[in-house]
Amino acid sequence: MNQNKLFRLTRVRLALYYAIVMGLILSLCAFSFYRSVFHAHVVALDSEIETVAGTLHDSIELKLQSPGRLEPLVNQLFPNTGNCRIGASNCIQEQPHPKRHLLGIVTKTSYYIRFFDISGNLIANAGYYPEGLPNIFNQKNWQFLKDSKGNEYHQITLSMHTQNYQDWGYMQVGRSLEEFNHYLDSVKLILILGLPMAMAMIAGASWWLSGLAMQPIYQSYRQIQQFTADAAHELRTPLAATSATVESALLMPQIDPEETRDILQTIQRQNQRLTALVVDLLMLARLDKQAQKLQRENCCLNDIVSDLVEEFEAMANAAEVKLTSLIQVHQPLNIIGNADQLYRLFSNLIVNAIQYTLREGEVTVLLDRNDHYAVIKVQDTGIGIPKHELTQIFHRFYRVSSDRSRSTGGSGLGLAIVQAIVHSHHGSIDVQSEFGKGSTFTIKLPFNARPINSVHSISIWKMLYKSSCK
Repeated sequence: MNQNKLFRLTRVRLALYYAIVMGLILSLCAFSFYRSVFHAHVVALDSEIETVAGTLHDSIELKLQSPGRLEPLVNQLFPNTGNCRIGASNCIQEQPHPKRHLLGIVTKTSYYIRFFDISGNLIANAGYYPEGLPNIFNQKNWQFLKDSKGNEYHQITLSMHTQNYQDWGYMQVGRSLEEFNHYLDSVKLILILGLPMAMAMIAGASWWLSGLAMQPIYQSYRQIQQFTADAAHELRTPLAATSATVESALLMPQIDPEETRDILQTIQRQNQRLTALVVDLLMLARLDKQAQKLQRENCCLNDIVSDLVEEFEAMANAAEVKLTSLIQVHQPLNIIGNADQLYRLFSNLIVNAIQYTLREGEVTVLLDRNDHYAVIKVQDTGIGIPKHELTQIFHRFYRVSSDRSRSTGGSGLGLAIVQAIVHSHHGSIDVQSEFGKGSTFTIKLPFNARPINSVHSISIWKMLYKSSCK
């Protein structure tokens, strides 16, 4: 219960952290997007105003004759120009017709033009001139202004000269920002409304993704729990048998030498079983950890197969099973690997085949090759494996038949070790089986295998398997 609460709390934290990080990233992206849009439109607006002002400036400046005086020809260019008294604070003029053009540029009530003399006094204005716009002259090149109603404008100031290059005064060309601000307000509204919706979607996605991320961890935890329970069970069985034997011996008033020998043999068998289990667990731990690089050497598979068949022939005879080898290569078949691991690999498969083959059955070890791999097959005519269990036989402590495995003394780690060794040699293992008719384990080992794990010496494995055959 506490573990489930811990996993649930961890998932909530992962989802929260993910949502916070993604929310910050999304907010930063939204702000950057808005600033980019704002900057792009300001640049475009400045370019537009500068183009309009430059066109007007070049057209008007050629017609100016006296400083501070708009020539009649200039007035003809701007029929709606309003003339102001020098020093006047307000200028009133006829508003332009919506279709009126200024030098071929359609104003659409967006642009205004103001003329100032050298002293900064407003002389005249033209175009759409807003009410309440400050008439105080400012020589700054670019300016943002507001009229009495709070509407914003952006203008540029250009100096003007007469035909004989005398200072005439200044011209200011400005544009209303109403359309510009309306567009930015729309962008803000979209971002403000879209951000909570995006955050809600991110929260849902973060919860889903955190669940996916937690699944392997939860499965690993369950596997560790199962592994711990199985290992404890396997260790408890020989320990309980040893403890019961010792207690029985202590209750006897007198023990003759023959009974003493039987008790010691029982304790020895249980001790060997414990030793084999501990060795298997240590080997799997080292194969998983990959802490040390394995010593590699040239291994002759012909010799390994022949030695193993000869070694386990006595075990096969005791089980009334025929054990044979079939080497289909005429020359020595060598791979780069570790002899100790390869010995353990094939030993586990041969022992399993013998133990799960009924009397008068047959176990065959076949050695062959193709262009890139050495191929080893261990075939038996034993009890076989049900199809629905084929994917689980390489799990640790898994047994196809608990009663059968218990009677043979197996711990359920043999095939897990086989798979780990095959993977350490960068090979592959495949199993084909038909329930009641036998199984075939096929191993392919590359000739350039580079195993990376360390195991105990070959003498330990021989000792353990010889003891298990007794």
